[in-house]
Amino acid sequence: MDYRLLEYFLAVCEELHFTKAAEKLGISQPTLSQQIRALEQRIGSPLFQRLGKKVYVTEAGEILLKHSRNIFHELEQAQAAFNEIQGMQRGRLRIGCSGNHLLTETMMAFHALYPKIELSVAELATEETIEGLLNNQLDLGVVFLPEADDQLVRIPLYKEKLLFVVSSNHSLAGSEAIRLEDLVQLPVAMLPKKFYVRHMIEACCEQSDLVCKPILELSTLESLLQMAKNNVGGAVLPGSYMEHIQSSDIRCIPIVDPVPQKDVGIVYRKDMFLCQTTKTFMKQVMHQFLGENNNAPA
Repeated sequence: MDYRLLEYFLAVCEELHFTKAAEKLGISQPTLSQQIRALEQRIGSPLFQRLGKKVYVTEAGEILLKHSRNIFHELEQAQAAFNEIQGMQRGRLRIGCSGNHLLTETMMAFHALYPKIELSVAELATEETIEGLLNNQLDLGVVFLPEADDQLVRIPLYKEKLLFVVSSNHSLAGSEAIRLEDLVQLPVAMLPKKFYVRHMIEACCEQSDLVCKPILELSTLESLLQMAKNNVGGAVLPGSYMEHIQSSDIRCIPIVDPVPQKDVGIVYRKDMFLCQTTKTFMKQVMHQFLGENNNAPA
């Protein structure tokens, strides 16, 4: 089967829109439609169903999608092995993380040593990173560690604790700590439900028979911090993020009874070929969080 046809097929699956997929591929929409028809004739079954302006993947399409991703994964693994032979002079590493602040230091150090290696770091919710790993769209993740999974390797780095961040003018700015049952009574800004930081708070609330109802939901840590700085309300933010913030306008208050906390670490697919580029990046991440006492893959 023509490798190019599978590339066209994957583009339509990702976009679920023929015109957008054609633009992404740099070809015309009629050409793309013709190539998909040729692939459908080869398969002997329709791969997409068109209902009005919407495009859906058929059952046959879902089967081909799964195997196509595996094919491209194997090709990428082969390329990684070729790059290994040539040394760390070029290549690409795709990473999903639960906050770019977690990898800023490592990225700068790695880029200084290996400037020709392309680093692509996306700030994603933990579940989005896991999905990207399993679908061969990411190579590594630095996330809130999921439960044990037969398909993933997990390497703990540190334990994340959440903080209640307020303006220096807030009535609680001088508090040494705040109980969770008191926090949920206050105007609070939080991340949306898809983010693990929110899951942590809600799990603690459920454990204590409390209800969490934020007044604002914002999708970035920076926007939450701005709400706190401007005294719109307090914000629930990761301690690792606040370590990088130096401002006299805010105060960080530990949350207690219970303490919302969760292990953060590296995740990657068990069947992934760990090229020297990946091993070196992982070693630098582990050095950042664990110091010299780390067990990075050799």
